[in-house]
Amino acid sequence: MAEQDSGEPPEGLTAAETGLWHAYRNGNAYDLRVGDPARDDAHGDISWGPERTVRARVISLLLLGGPPPVPGRAPALKLAGCRLTGPLDLSNSEITVPFELRHCRLEEPLRLVDCRAGTVILHRCRIPRLEAERLAVAGDLRLTGSELVHGLLLAQARIGADLALEEVRLGSVGRGRALDADGLNVTRDVAADLLRATGELTLRAARVGGAVSLRGCLLRHPDGGPVLTAPRLTVEEDLVLAPAPRCPGGGSSAPDGRPRVARLHGGVQLDGSTFGGALDFQDADLELAADQEFSLRSVQAAELRFTPRAPERDRVVLQDASVRRLVDRPDSWPSDGRLVLRGFTYEQLAPGAPFPLARRLAWVRAATPEFAPEPYDRLAACLQAGGEDADAHTVLLTKLRRRRRTLPLSFRAWEHVQDAVLGYGYRPGRAVLWLGLLLSGGTVWFARNPPAANTPGEGPHWVPAIYTLDLLLPVLDLGQETAWRPAGLSQWAALALVVLGWLLATIVTAGAAAVVLRRN
Repeated sequence: MAEQDSGEPPEGLTAAETGLWHAYRNGNAYDLRVGDPARDDAHGDISWGPERTVRARVISLLLLGGPPPVPGRAPALKLAGCRLTGPLDLSNSEITVPFELRHCRLEEPLRLVDCRAGTVILHRCRIPRLEAERLAVAGDLRLTGSELVHGLLLAQARIGADLALEEVRLGSVGRGRALDADGLNVTRDVAADLLRATGELTLRAARVGGAVSLRGCLLRHPDGGPVLTAPRLTVEEDLVLAPAPRCPGGGSSAPDGRPRVARLHGGVQLDGSTFGGALDFQDADLELAADQEFSLRSVQAAELRFTPRAPERDRVVLQDASVRRLVDRPDSWPSDGRLVLRGFTYEQLAPGAPFPLARRLAWVRAATPEFAPEPYDRLAACLQAGGEDADAHTVLLTKLRRRRRTLPLSFRAWEHVQDAVLGYGYRPGRAVLWLGLLLSGGTVWFARNPPAANTPGEGPHWVPAIYTLDLLLPVLDLGQETAWRPAGLSQWAALALVVLGWLLATIVTAGAAAVVLRRN
């Protein structure tokens, strides 16, 4: 202890450990790399000898009870290109100095359970596993480019600034999980572009004060299970699973030069989650097993950008989800009853590609193999709010025609008549057409077959068109119907026109009333 208080290294340290001791006191980085990329690769197979080896207990000694700094300097543990042997267990401790490992190899798991620290940086390191449940970091936790062979445990951790997981490779830990971050709280952003995970990512009831970026990620499960389970997740801004942006070095590009798309090979569950910004699945590659779901039940978001490649199997579920703006493409949605839209609400449609009304109606039909009116009503309301009244009427007319197929046979005849005459009130111009056809037909008939007058020499002048119109309009008396007495076939023609006139008036009245009620 005397050596420690004086700042001198204790006996028994190796040359590498002694160099780290002095670097700590000066607040300098201690770099053991040799300048050869192959020999300095922490993920490579070339072994590192004792000249590049530090025992984990020396790291613990420096972080938890290190020597005083050189006067005028601030201590810091910044180590690069080193092999750490033995267990590095910093649980239930408080780290008051910067802690930074770069291009290092740890032979045993790093434990930060119930630990408090300022900023922790583990850049391009190879670590068997990081156990950091209930870790409290005042600044950033940065694991960029690192490989965690048996996963990352961050349950109930609190990150005061950003969580950086760019280009991290995660293997699976217990129960097939690559990341256990249930209850995680991040004050700002989670940056996980180009993340590679073999196992499930869990973020149940996690909270992120900024955005979550998973651009270009690759998520797989070794046993075919779900790859992302995050019910009740809260993200104040966007959650993005989209292509990684191009960079000059090409690191974010696939071998063919295109940006790397986000690939999710397993089920996704975001049920009950809330997003203050966009939930973005632009060009994502979704691959679901036969018993898996891409589930967004009860999700709330300002915008849903759903433009992935449509999954070939199983279901996409938007039941009871609510978004203000929906951006989608026709080829992004599954068909054959594998889409669930029951209770899904949206206020605006902004197609990311041409999305004609016929395809939109097919989208609703795919979500309702058994007829349900609500998806049609929601689509019609959205179209009407956007000023597309004609398209909204087509949607509602399609709904009524589908509903007709569910009715008993005895009711369908009247439904067919309403559809043919007025299109259930959504095609009012047909009433004029029918009236014109009946008027023309009656006029021609009675012009060729004029009836005899009830009182010869009296009554109005004979006009076939006015006589036909008097028969067709049940509530008007033009003085023609009572002045003439048809006989034979003309009598039956007159009766048919009276009946058709009453029927047309009834359908027009019923259709008009239905439209008024629907608009109110």
